[in-house]
Amino acid sequence: MANIKSAQKRALQSEKKRKVNLSRKTALKTAIKKVQIALENGADVAVTQNLLKEVQAKMSRAKSKGVIHANTAARKVGRLAKKVAAAHRA
Repeated sequence: MANIKSAQKRALQSEKKRKVNLSRKTALKTAIKKVQIALENGADVAVTQNLLKEVQAKMSRAKSKGVIHANTAARKVGRLAKKVAAAHRA
């Protein structure tokens, strides 16, 4: 660990932030997986729409907090929305 007091504090802050970011990323992956499972099981339109809405909210939050890049969030939400739309058309 660092010797200087400010560096020690920074190291603690970084570790705390790393845990928060990891938690956000894990929640994101779980939300995405829920949508994919709902699509595979042929869930109701309203259910998948609500799950997609939840993913969009989590992505937006992660993007604004700097956990993921803005373009990454847009790409993932776009692809997921496309899959949901295609599933309900068929």
